[in-house]
Amino acid sequence: MTTRRLLIFSPLVVIAFLIQSYFWVPTYEEQTVGNPHRLRDYINGSIGDASLLNPILSADSSSSEIENLVFEGLIDRDRDLSFRGRVAHRWDIHEVALFRVNEAVTPSGADGPSAAAVARLIERAVQGEIPLDGNLKSSLDNIQEVEVLEPEERELTETIPGKTGTTVRIRVRVPARIQLTLGRVDQDLFSRLALLLGDDYFESPAPTDRIQVLEGGSLDIPEMNRLAEALLPAVEHNPVITFFLRPGIRFHDGHVLDARDVRFTFDAIMDPDNLSPRTADYEPVKRVDVVDPLTVKVTYKRLYSPALGTWAMGILPEHLLNREALQAEAIERGKDPETFTMRESRFSRAPVGSGPFRFGEWRSDQHIILDRFDDYWDGAPHYRRYVFRVIPDLLTQEMEFYAGTLDAYGVQPHQVNRLKDDPRFQSFSGPSFGYTYIGYNAKRPPFDDPRVRRALGMAIDVDTIIEYVLYGQAERITGPFVKQTDFYNREISALPFDPEGALRLLREAGWERNAEGWLEKDGKRLQFTLITNSGNDIRKAILVIAQNAWRQLGIDVRTDLLEWSVFIQERVDRNDFDALVLGWSMGIEPDLFQIWHSSQTGAHQLNFVGFADPEADDLILRIRREYDHVRQAALCHRLHEIIARDQPYTFLYVGKWTAVLDKRIVIQKTGADGTVRHEAITPTRTGNYMFDFNRWIKLPEDPIFSPG
Repeated sequence: MTTRRLLIFSPLVVIAFLIQSYFWVPTYEEQTVGNPHRLRDYINGSIGDASLLNPILSADSSSSEIENLVFEGLIDRDRDLSFRGRVAHRWDIHEVALFRVNEAVTPSGADGPSAAAVARLIERAVQGEIPLDGNLKSSLDNIQEVEVLEPEERELTETIPGKTGTTVRIRVRVPARIQLTLGRVDQDLFSRLALLLGDDYFESPAPTDRIQVLEGGSLDIPEMNRLAEALLPAVEHNPVITFFLRPGIRFHDGHVLDARDVRFTFDAIMDPDNLSPRTADYEPVKRVDVVDPLTVKVTYKRLYSPALGTWAMGILPEHLLNREALQAEAIERGKDPETFTMRESRFSRAPVGSGPFRFGEWRSDQHIILDRFDDYWDGAPHYRRYVFRVIPDLLTQEMEFYAGTLDAYGVQPHQVNRLKDDPRFQSFSGPSFGYTYIGYNAKRPPFDDPRVRRALGMAIDVDTIIEYVLYGQAERITGPFVKQTDFYNREISALPFDPEGALRLLREAGWERNAEGWLEKDGKRLQFTLITNSGNDIRKAILVIAQNAWRQLGIDVRTDLLEWSVFIQERVDRNDFDALVLGWSMGIEPDLFQIWHSSQTGAHQLNFVGFADPEADDLILRIRREYDHVRQAALCHRLHEIIARDQPYTFLYVGKWTAVLDKRIVIQKTGADGTVRHEAITPTRTGNYMFDFNRWIKLPEDPIFSPG
């Protein structure tokens, strides 16, 4: 008979085993001695695997990390956040504006209401023959060409606005229009032209009598009005971006990248079969035209200032993903070629781009390996390979970094002070793109009073939260824009920690302490519930700190922690809350329409606190239509000021991130004379320390930096 013994290890034995396992990991020196390839491989760790490697389809950070190395966009941003060329070496932005001739109005100074007469009036004004208002002159000086578009007829199949899937075949008689070619985009063009043509010149309704339904049934009056407004608008802004591509850029398979690949990438994003999460970024595009193999023209159907930034999207190879290629792959794999889509293609597991690294190998939940692309247009990277390892446990990542089997480690807040001065490492730190806040439901009293919202913010010691909850790894923030950008208004001061001042504001708003010490107004106690999601210890701590601070003022505050899906779907999406602790992750572009415009306060929309201000609404729209950076920043500063004044949020902080690298990693540059020099890695304005990654190299010993 076989006897089985149950082995029970003491905690000390387990700890000893773990320590022994940790020290079993080879050290950096053990890895590099006799193994020069370790110096040429960059190894990074991630808590999660990529999903698929196609930049128009993926939506997770792990996939993006790999795609940014495999694919190349037309542009990206330089160290100072200005756009710089990549696949495109330059670009031009201008505008083609059109307006419908209003034959019922004869502008003062015109020979009549005809298109030709109105065009002549504008040309005379452009040439300086008519005295002009200063703003109008600025817009007219921007006009490069005036052209009359004669009336025309079109036959179209249109989806009825408000009736998805309902289509009609129609004939449209387009009236005469005037087309203006502008040197730069001008969102104020038509409001200023009204000074020349008449205040009500552009106010006439769309002519429904110019639309005839041929097939698909009849339309009621509201439907016809909406269709006429869409097809025969009084005015049109059509910004145009023309990209000029670098000659000789090749995909990793050797195929030349040209303007057709750019148009194909756009078409693939807009193809509903592909279910691209990027569709909203490109919906404002009217058309993409291939002018020649190295020139592509993108025309927009309305003003949309974030337009240029969307073309940082990685360009796809048409020859590998077009309809013919997908059908051939479907047949080879025994699938239906008529229904087979890009999402099903093996391309997403073995991508081909034009970036500095080419795809090598992907073992799910283990690693992704990329190899250097020696024919990269901007010079091959110094690293031979980029290895992306999936290590879900942060402690394991930390241990492997110390041992040298990883080249970088994202430091946790409580570890920063211990690691930032470690002589073995170089560290980088900066504010994140986003912020944490307490939001108040302005649709409910007492939060409909800005004095109450400001008082609640003044009662919270945010500096104490930063020091003791976040270990100092955060900064105060005062408004809704990314702090590293020009759009953030640095003139706005953070709310002071002033409980006495908070009480004065509350008394001014009518709240007085009763005999029990609670604040009340008209016999009703100041009482509400502050909520956030469970599973986030920092937000839980903020909940407790805010509750204690407000109770000291005499406010009866309850708190509640909710599971994430319940928190979002049942409370936030339905606007069913008093106050909440939450955060936003932001991008560089300053378009805040979804979060702050008053039209976005309904259920399942992002302005769930119900912020509404007419001036803010106007600024939000002007910001998303303004193409001049300086003017756009000025508009953002004013919007920041309004939001900070009204305090729909108590803006708490922006968290800091910290990363550490082995100090042997440096930037290596080679001069025209062949001289090699090493430079220290320095982050960009946004804190991106990997900006010069293609020039990184790992040295076998501590670096000695070249002067200058």
